[in-house]
This record gives sequence, C-alpha cells and structure tokens, in this order.
Amino acid sequence: MKKTAEMKGLLDPSLMRKTIVDAFRKLNPGSLWRNPVMLVVEFGSILTTIIAFISAFQHSGFWFNLQITVWLWFTVLFANFAEALAEGRGKAQADSLKKARNDAIANRLLPDGSTESVGATSLVKGDVVLIKDNEIIPSDGEIIEGVALVDESAVTGESAPVIRESGGDRTGVTGGTHVLSGTIHIRITAGMGETFLDQMIAMVESSSRRKTPNEIALEILLIGLTALFIVVTLTLRAFAGYMNVTVAAPVLVALLVCLMPTTIGGLLPAIGIAGMDRLIEHNVIALSGRAVEASGDVSVVLLDKTGTITLGNRMATEFLAAEGITEQQLMESSVLASLADDTPEGRSIVTLAKQRLDIRGRDIRAPQGSTFVPFSADTRMSGIDYGNRHIRKGAVDAIEQWVKENGGQFPETVHALVDGVGREGGTPLVVSDGASVMGVIRLKDVLKQGIKERLSQLHVLGIKSVMITGDNPLTAAAIAAEAGIDDFVAQARPETKLNLIRKYQSNGSMVAMIGDGTNDAPALAQADVGVAMNAGTQSAREAANLVDLDSNPTKLLDIVEIGKQILITRGSLTTFSIANDVAKYFAIIPAIFAAKYPQLAVLNVMHLHSSASAILSAVIFNALIIPSLIPLSMRGVQYHPSSANALLWRNLLIYGAGGLALPFVGIRLIDLLLVAIKVVR
Repeated sequence: MKKTAEMKGLLDPSLMRKTIVDAFRKLNPGSLWRNPVMLVVEFGSILTTIIAFISAFQHSGFWFNLQITVWLWFTVLFANFAEALAEGRGKAQADSLKKARNDAIANRLLPDGSTESVGATSLVKGDVVLIKDNEIIPSDGEIIEGVALVDESAVTGESAPVIRESGGDRTGVTGGTHVLSGTIHIRITAGMGETFLDQMIAMVESSSRRKTPNEIALEILLIGLTALFIVVTLTLRAFAGYMNVTVAAPVLVALLVCLMPTTIGGLLPAIGIAGMDRLIEHNVIALSGRAVEASGDVSVVLLDKTGTITLGNRMATEFLAAEGITEQQLMESSVLASLADDTPEGRSIVTLAKQRLDIRGRDIRAPQGSTFVPFSADTRMSGIDYGNRHIRKGAVDAIEQWVKENGGQFPETVHALVDGVGREGGTPLVVSDGASVMGVIRLKDVLKQGIKERLSQLHVLGIKSVMITGDNPLTAAAIAAEAGIDDFVAQARPETKLNLIRKYQSNGSMVAMIGDGTNDAPALAQADVGVAMNAGTQSAREAANLVDLDSNPTKLLDIVEIGKQILITRGSLTTFSIANDVAKYFAIIPAIFAAKYPQLAVLNVMHLHSSASAILSAVIFNALIIPSLIPLSMRGVQYHPSSANALLWRNLLIYGAGGLALPFVGIRLIDLLLVAIKVVR
C-alpha cells in the first residue's frame, strides 16, 4: 500500500507537468554545470545536432545522425527529469508547510507591563509575547511563564495536543502552532526567516541543499571516470585512423556517452534530494547534510534519560520520613524547598503534600524574609533559607555532601530508603534541614510509549545504546533495564556527557546523542549526530544538527535507517551503472571495427543486426535506463540489518551481476525492435 501511494505521488499530473517543464529548463548549461557528467553529454548532444544539421544538406547519414542526436538529448532530459522530480516533491511539501505559517497578530509585552498588537513579521529575537487560548504562536520561542496545551499538528502532523510549560525541558514552541488552552509568556528566539519552519521549508525546496562529503567524493570519482573515457575516446579515434578505419563523430560521441557513468551521474542528485525528503516525511529537520550521512554509520547512541527515554514528568508519589522525623515534618520541609521550583517535579511535590496535609485549594506562602536557592546543574539541589533554617532538596550525593559540610551525618537508614526507591525504578530526592536529614521523596519516571520495542531494534542494527542521567546508579539501572538500554552512566554532569562522547570518538566510534535540555547542548554539539527534541530548550536545538519535531527519541531508528538507505542506494546504483557499461563495449566496439576487421565479429555476442543498430540500441538503452531507475532512486534501496560483508555480497549479486546481465538483454531486445519497425537496415 505504501509503495502504491508513493507511485501515485510520483505520477501526480500537476507534479509531472511541472517536472517536465523544469527538465527542459535545466538544459541551461549554467544550471547543468553542477552535474559535470551530464554537462559533457549535453555538449556531445550539441555537437551531434550540428553534425545532423549539416548532414541533412549533404544527404549522407542524416537519419542515423538524427536518431543518435535525439536519444542523446533524451539522456540529458531524463537525468534532468529525475532531479526535477525529486525537487518537485520537496517543493510540494514546502508548499504544504507554508500553509502552516500564519501572519498572526502577536501581543508584545512592553516594559511597563502593557501589551501592543503587532504583526508576527515584526517580531525580533528577545521580544516577549503574551499568548492566550485559541491564539497562534507567532514565531519560535521559549516559554518563560505559564503552561499551555498546544496543537502542533500544523507542523508535526501529530493530531494529539501536547503540554508546553516553563521550567524543565519542555519549554520550546514552534511558530505556526496553536494554543488550545492556557496563558503563556514566550520569549522569541528566532527572527523572521530563521524559524525552524523556515529552515524546514528551505531544506525541502532543495535548492539550498548542500552536497554531502560522500556525494562530493562520488562526484569526483565520476568526473575522473568521465575524463578517462574522454581520453580513451580521443585515443580510439587516433588508433582507428592508424588502422584505416573511419569513425564518424556521432559514433564517437555515442561511444563516450555509453562508456561514461551516465546512469549514476543522472540519478545522483535525485538520490540525495529524495533522501532528505524522506527525512522530512519523518518530521526531522536536518541542519546538516553531513549529519544525515553520518547517521548511517552510527555505532553508539547516547540518550539522556529525562524527556528522552522517559516522559520527563516525574511525579512525586510518596514521602518516606527519616528515623525520628514525622511524615508531616518531611512534607512541610519538602513544600518549603519546592515553592520556587517551577518544574513539573517541584509542582507535583507541592500538590502531593497539600493532598496529604488536606490543605487543597489553599496557597502556601514562604515565611517572610525567605531567600530561595534555585536549582543548578552544578549543585543539583534547590531550597530555601530563612532565619536559622537552610532547607535543601536534591540528588542523594549532593544532599549528603551538603549535610556533611554542615557538620551532620547521613543516616544509613536513609541510604536504605534511597536504595529501596532506586531498586523499584523510582527517583529518590533527599530533603535536609541544615545538618538534619528529613527523609526521601519518591519520584516516578514514566517511559515513553514504545521506547523499549524501538530501542531493541538498535541491537539488530549493531548499535550500542547508552543512557546518561544525573540519577543515582540504582535508579539508573532500574530505568535502563526497563527500557532495554545496553549501558548507563549515572550521576552524570554536563561535562560527563561531553567526555564520554569524546572517549567513544577516540576509539573510532561514530556517536549519536539525543537530548532536549540546556545541559545537553555541549554534548549535542560534540556528537557526530546530535538530535534535539523540538519540545526542548532553544540552546539544545541550536547545538544539534538534527531536530525531531515530534520529540520522539525512537525517531533515531528512522534517522539511522534513512542514513544507511542513502549510502546503500548511492552505492548500489553506482555498482549498477559501472557494471552495465560492459555490455555496451560488446555492442559498440565490434560495430566500429568489424567492417574492416571481420574477425572482431566474434565480440558481437548479442548478435546485433548491424553496426548502425548496435550503436543506436546501446544509446537508446543508455537513455532509457535512467528513467527506469527513478522510482528506485526516489524510494531508496531497502535496508535490511546485516553485516557489512553480507551487504557487500548482496550489492554485488543484485546490482553488480544484475547490472552486468540486464544491458545484454535490453540492448538485444531494442535491436530486434528497431529491425522490426525498420528504423535501421
């Protein structure tokens, strides 16, 4: 069903009409110079056109020269058609994306607290806008206050609305999405033309797509082969003259075009563009073509736990008081330490405590003269200071160090509580009042749906998965086991992630990193493939080279498969292109020399009718094979997880042997058809 839908998309009448026009437009040498192989074919076509025009007045070989000329022009047009079709699909996607952009009216906040209505196009980085129910988010930004239910279907295609809120790692919002309910303040982080939607549109329109290193290397190879065959053809002309064999210029041009790797030369741009389009179909923005290609060689994947493997909304479920401390005392201290904590975890602690204390609906205020201590990645704790009390809430090792610095001892009974929470897959937060440990708050992490099943497929691809988290080792081990992760690193700081990536890279591994928080930014920038969740922070998205609009970490599997598919498709069609040139040697070489040297007729293994039909059949097959392979280059060669050796043999068997055999059959059938319809004698 999927292939049928793809073919219907390729055969869309409006797309086909535009593609045909674009194929002719690309005949302009100023446009074709980016494809040197086809540029040489075009120059050859121009030469044979001139010769055919002259021969029309000389009444010598006009019909043969005309046929050669027509099919050489078709060769160029078919190559242009392949590229134009890939670009056309991308531009069609871009047109649909542009509909998601809305010149909305934004309520920009002024320094005095009032608002002014301005067009979305006039917003600049740093502006703060107020957005309420049923309003369009005018541009990319980060929520700095409030929480809202956002419909992102216009951008991601996902119908289910999502929650975006200040604090934590789900602050990012995308221009063109729709606030269903809630009131939020957004700080604009992208100017006009710089939003992710703009980047997405620019990428799928293909004109700004940069060639990847692998594509450039292959293009250099094709240019080298083309130059080699130009020399061979010119040399052959000299040898033929020495052997008293006259070779007409159109025949030499036909020989050159058939010997050059025109098949892969014509399809190479389409393969790259179609690969990027497939990435867009999975709602992934590629900010670097190099990253897409590198994803095909990834061997290690580093995943941040919170917001990537888990939903990120850890909820407080239980208060476990230390020995000598009542549950009410623990809850009161926990609430005070969480009043300034605007994260989902902090709010859930306050909510649970109010339920247990039966004070629902009432505000809890901090004591007068209090000073809040915000959470930081370095200290990994937060709290409140007032009077002689210094209440802290945070990671186990951070609170343990804090207690010791204040002259206290961390009770073994609390260690036992922490271990118990960790073994059950929860996340323990410890609360202390100065040197006194009050107890433990149990937070429950929830795995993202389908994460275990998708990550298990990484094993099949031979990719090692490593979870990185700031949690204690017991909690990390429980989550890793539940998600099916190969390895984990617990109690990690931002520099831990960075150093781990460098360690794997120094061992020759290609590393992919998935993250969504500000503390993930250095690691995302260092990784060979950095995938940021669109719902994450702006700094994470700026550091990454791929952005997942669906904020789904399992998307990495799709990214890796697309990367491998691009590499395999390019390699398979290159193998096919080089292999199918062999049959053309057996068609054209005997046709040139057999008349003078009949013994060379033994090379006519296809038993072609005549020299003219042999040359013309080879040229026609060379032209027709390009459009025949367009669906494959657009869809990509299917990737089957297996070893590199197995992939090599499969490639040689199908595209090497197939590319060798098919032209013998194809050229012979074309020869029979030409004779049957009396195109040649």
